[in-house]
Amino acid sequence: MVISESLLWYSYSQNVPITFLFSSFTGSQGSFPITQNVTVAEGGTANLTCRVDHNDNTSLQWSNPAQQTLYFGDKKALRNNRIELVRFSWHELIISITDVTLSDEGQYTCSVFTMPVKTSKSFLTVLGVPEKPEIAGFMKPALEKDTITLTCNTSGSKPAADIRWFKNDKEIKGNRLSIRVKEVNASGKTFTVKSTLELKVDRKDDGVTITCRVDHESLSSAPQLATQVLKVHYAPIVKIIPPPELPQEGHYLTLVCDFNGNPIPEPVIWTKDGGELPDPDRMTVNGRELTIAFLNKTDNGTYRCEVSNSIGQDNAEYVLFVYDPSALADQTATDHAVIGGVVAVVVFITLCLIIVLGRYLARHKGTYLTNEAKGAEDAPDADTAIINAEGNQANADEKKEYFI
Repeated sequence: MVISESLLWYSYSQNVPITFLFSSFTGSQGSFPITQNVTVAEGGTANLTCRVDHNDNTSLQWSNPAQQTLYFGDKKALRNNRIELVRFSWHELIISITDVTLSDEGQYTCSVFTMPVKTSKSFLTVLGVPEKPEIAGFMKPALEKDTITLTCNTSGSKPAADIRWFKNDKEIKGNRLSIRVKEVNASGKTFTVKSTLELKVDRKDDGVTITCRVDHESLSSAPQLATQVLKVHYAPIVKIIPPPELPQEGHYLTLVCDFNGNPIPEPVIWTKDGGELPDPDRMTVNGRELTIAFLNKTDNGTYRCEVSNSIGQDNAEYVLFVYDPSALADQTATDHAVIGGVVAVVVFITLCLIIVLGRYLARHKGTYLTNEAKGAEDAPDADTAIINAEGNQANADEKKEYFI
């Protein structure tokens, strides 16, 4: 079908095309145009494609949801720098809309000017991209066993975005999460989504990263994230780490006061038997360590390490007994002798048992064989053979067999 005569007028002052067509149509009816729905994220580019399988030089036209003509063939009909021609032929008309906004969403129409005019619809869906989320509610360090409440919100999504919470790399699920709240923004086209997390913290949560993750179909490359590092204050827990070897006279001894706490406890206080360290010249404190030089019997006693912070305090005790090196060596030798004696006794008893058991087995076997000639042929075992043999002493000479 051919448009033999047409006249197009454009009113660029109002940015609205006015089209007058004076046409006479000839030729075949042609075929219907083919279009597809398009989905694009806000700020992206949408390509609208219209194709006709059979066309006899009949022009194709794209118009927007307001029925304004965008392109008639390869002629631009609407002054808009975001709308451009991509490809034109008698069988295809492709246009692009760049920097797409939510207001571009709607139903676009491709028309083939046959008699009658044939059209096909293409719906452009624009996805609202959610803004970077924000976490609120955590302003100062929490105390151990406190319950904290964190709120994550994100705006501008269309449709409404999904919010998920993570503790380090592990997703938080269950009743610690509140129901997601969706609010329609003032534009009426996008949503603000909020999610609340309630978390009871302990000392293990100090330094843990809480992440609010926003998932949305417009975020093709990566989700939107917001993070919050938890700070938890807790009272110290103390223990004393002694050296692995036994303390001996004349040697050095170092005790380590091991603790954790937040804020960091300070200072470290060492005492002996409830009082100050009695010999500062030999007993020195360096940070967490207490070192005692040239140990002697007077150093025996209970040593205490005590630390505190703004949350609380804790202490640990170590009872010191200084050994005499010579007595320790004698004790070691005695222990070795005792162990050797026990081993010798066990070996002797084992050998005796083996000898007794061997003689017992040999005796019973010989008795059975030597009494076989005394009428004990049918005896089921050695003991029965002996009993039968005693009852047949009168016939002992009738048959003799000897055990060799």
